[in-house]
Amino acid sequence: MTLMTDQTANPAAAAPVPVPGARAIEVADRADVSVEHAAVAVEIEHLDAFHGSHRVLRDITLTVQPNSVTAIIGPSGCGKSTLIRCLNRMHEVTPGARAQGRILLDGQDIYAPGVNPVVIRQRIGMVFQRPNPFPTMSIYDNVVAGLKLAGVRDRALLDEVAERSLRRAALWDEVRDKLHAPGGALSGGQQQRLCIARAIAVEPDVILMDEPASALDPISTLRIEELIDALRASYTIVIVTHNMQQAARVSDRTAFLTVGDDRAGYLVEEGPTPQMFTNPRRQLTEDYISGRFG
Repeated sequence: MTLMTDQTANPAAAAPVPVPGARAIEVADRADVSVEHAAVAVEIEHLDAFHGSHRVLRDITLTVQPNSVTAIIGPSGCGKSTLIRCLNRMHEVTPGARAQGRILLDGQDIYAPGVNPVVIRQRIGMVFQRPNPFPTMSIYDNVVAGLKLAGVRDRALLDEVAERSLRRAALWDEVRDKLHAPGGALSGGQQQRLCIARAIAVEPDVILMDEPASALDPISTLRIEELIDALRASYTIVIVTHNMQQAARVSDRTAFLTVGDDRAGYLVEEGPTPQMFTNPRRQLTEDYISGRFG
């Protein structure tokens, strides 16, 4: 869970500087926690990412539109997962990893001096490839873990947030009678939806999904895709996927990355998904989507 990332990854974590417009994590202070919110745009400007001396991403410039789903596609090793990890500053948690360039969330550079990466990870949630609920923690406690970590203790509020988040994640009807059962006892597809409920419980602006259905069966994959479609009304979503059909089904826009001669991933093109899959501007994109390489 992104809220629990080690704050020592950035020395600025000791002196939080919230991004302007950030939704307060102490949701107990809000009169109505169920109010829908407008998602925000994410602007990536000349982003380079490194693991030690190896450059993983080269000069990525991309705008992620609000209240939409953007799919990131490309062959293995082109830096897709690194890109979305840069978007909520999880990339820098890896020893020797760093990024340079600008990433703007609602107009504010998330890498600016004094910006607390923990605050960024509250506003930009992450759902990983394999479901990662806290296995011995109850379903209920999994959902509200981020709120409790932030000091929320109002049981009525926690109950409300847990139910609302599980409903949004299309899981409530399946678990409402066993909220205190371990999260690890759920099926793989249910565990992934539990992780999505946990991510949205803290009311992020952006949800990042790193191949969220690659480890799931077809029925569970369909449920996740239906959930993504429902969530786009409230959130900005970025999904990494190797599945071209999935990208075509779930996304509004698609960005295609591949690896250059210097072994760094770069952006070939980006555009509306129907155009990318039927009439791409670059021959390289057409070759990848048609299966000629990758």
